[in-house]
Amino acid sequence: MTPQSQEKITVVVTKTKDNPNPVIHTATVSAPTNIACIKYWGKANSHYNTPINDSLSLTLDQSDLRAVTTASASLSFDTDRLWLNGSEELGSATSKRFRACVDGVRALATDKVDPDTNQVIVSKDSWKGMNVHIASYNTFPTAAGLASSAAGYAALVAALVQLYGAKESYPGEFTAIARQGSGSACRSLYGGFVAWRAGGTKSDWSDSIAEQVADESHWEEVRAVILVVSDAKKETSSTAGMSNSVATSELLAHRAKEVVPKRMKMIEEAIKAKDFESFGKVTMMDSNQFHATCLDTYPPIFYMNDVSNSVVQMVHKYNDWAGEIRAAYTFDAGPNAVLYTLDKHVVELLALVLKYYPAESNDLVGNYVNNGSMAKEALEFELDSSLIAAVEKKVECMLMGT
Repeated sequence: MTPQSQEKITVVVTKTKDNPNPVIHTATVSAPTNIACIKYWGKANSHYNTPINDSLSLTLDQSDLRAVTTASASLSFDTDRLWLNGSEELGSATSKRFRACVDGVRALATDKVDPDTNQVIVSKDSWKGMNVHIASYNTFPTAAGLASSAAGYAALVAALVQLYGAKESYPGEFTAIARQGSGSACRSLYGGFVAWRAGGTKSDWSDSIAEQVADESHWEEVRAVILVVSDAKKETSSTAGMSNSVATSELLAHRAKEVVPKRMKMIEEAIKAKDFESFGKVTMMDSNQFHATCLDTYPPIFYMNDVSNSVVQMVHKYNDWAGEIRAAYTFDAGPNAVLYTLDKHVVELLALVLKYYPAESNDLVGNYVNNGSMAKEALEFELDSSLIAAVEKKVECMLMGT
C-alpha cells in the first residue's frame, strides 16, 4: 500500500492505582491525497458508502499533501477518542464512518508477536478489549476541495492495519473498509493511477473496491500543479451535495449510466499508452461535466468561483497556443485547481500561472510557491510574447468581471 510508516512516537500515560503499568501499542502512518480525473458523485448505497459510477484518480506525492495519523490502543483507555489537527473531535469516535473503519480493521486483527522472542504480546482476541485513541493532522486545507478526507481516512485505515497486524480475507478488503469512511479514501491506499470500481453485484458491496491501473513508476513524467484559490471550508459539503444531486439532477443519472463507462475505458487506455493528449482531454471534459451536474442540481451548487473559471480559460488558451494539450485542469468539490502537465512543460506552466496570479512581490514567491527552486526557475523563464497575447485579454477580462 502507498501509506508510509512514520517514526514511532512516545505516549505517556499516568499510572493509577488500578493500572500501575499501562501498556500502549501505537502505529503512525502517513497517507497521500488523490485527485480524481473521472469523478465520483452520488451514492448507490448510503449504508455501505458506495458510488453510482466508477471513478479514477492520480495519487499525489506525499512530500507536501498528506495526512499523518497515529493509532494507539490500550486497556488503560476508557473510551475511543479522536483528535484532528490538534483539537479533539467530540462525538466523532462514535460516528458511523469512524466505527466502520475501526471495527472493520479490528475484525481482521492478528496476534502481535515479539520479533525477538516470538512470544505473543497481544492475542487477536485481546484487541477487542482495548479502546483506541486516534490523532491525525493534514498538511493542507481541510474541506476545501483537495480531498483531505481521502487522505485522512486512508491514513486511519493504514495505521489501524499496522497497529492490529490486520490481514485481508480477500484482495482489496482494506480499500472496501476505507471507502466506508470516505469514498475516495479507498483510492489513496495505492499509488499511481487508481480506479474505484462501483461494484454492486454482491449484496454486501464487497466488490466496491479500489484497483491500481498503473503504479507510481509507470508514468513518472506527469506533474501536478495545485492552485489553492481558497482554503475556506466549502459551503456545501460533498455528502450533502451528492444527496441533492442524486435526488434532483437528471444529468447526473445520464452521466453515470452513459458517459462514465466510456470515459473510464478511454482514460485507462490513455494512461497505459502514456497519451497525455487523450488523458488531458478526458480529464478536463469530466471535470466540466461534474460541475455541470452540480449546476443542474436543484438548488444549484457552486463549487467553482470566478478565479477558478479564469484558470479554465487560461489553460485552454495555453493549449490552443501550443497546438496540443500541455496542461489539463480538474476541480473537485471546491474552487481549487489541479493542473496536470508533463515534466518538460511544468516550468512554463508555472511561469504562466505566476504571471496572471502573482505573489504580492517576487520576494514573497518562496512563501507563495512551495517549491522554491521551481519558483525561481519559473520567475526566470521568459514566456513567448505570442502566448502572453493569446492568454492576456481573456484572463484579465474575467478577473475584472468584464
